[in-house]
Amino acid sequence: MGQRREARERAVQFLFQYDLNPSEDLELALAQFWNSQRTAALAEDKGAATWGQKTELPPPSVEETALRVFAEPLIRGAIENRAVIDEHIVKHAQNWDIHRMAVVDRNVLRLAIYEMLYREDIPPVVSINEAVDVAKKFSTNDSGKFVNGLLDKVKSELMRPARIVK
Repeated sequence: MGQRREARERAVQFLFQYDLNPSEDLELALAQFWNSQRTAALAEDKGAATWGQKTELPPPSVEETALRVFAEPLIRGAIENRAVIDEHIVKHAQNWDIHRMAVVDRNVLRLAIYEMLYREDIPPVVSINEAVDVAKKFSTNDSGKFVNGLLDKVKSELMRPARIVK
């Protein structure tokens, strides 16, 4: 799996968590999230026998740092622009109330729409393809179709090329 895909998956995981349990302190929530990700990865590497033991975490690896560098601006952007992003979701989600959507799907959409609206360094078709794959991984195959259809409607309204970086 590519590093950007993994970073997007982590971003969706954080957005899911934040959607269900919003924090007053985003910085603290992010720090706790990244520490829990590292703890889980270390426990997986060392095996279940060390799970739960109190040990100091080693410094983040180059890969972990790269994931965080790509994921955090996506997370912050999706949260900061959530009202505008949700307007797009509501507009294009015919017969769907945003709060009745699967939480995973809703946050996959938020991340992808943030990329499409605010990240001109990421072609919209890349955002759509990544979102569909993440939705299929964390939700259902039907979620992939739902996400693809809604994001395609958002893409049709963009005033920039869909396949190239602006």
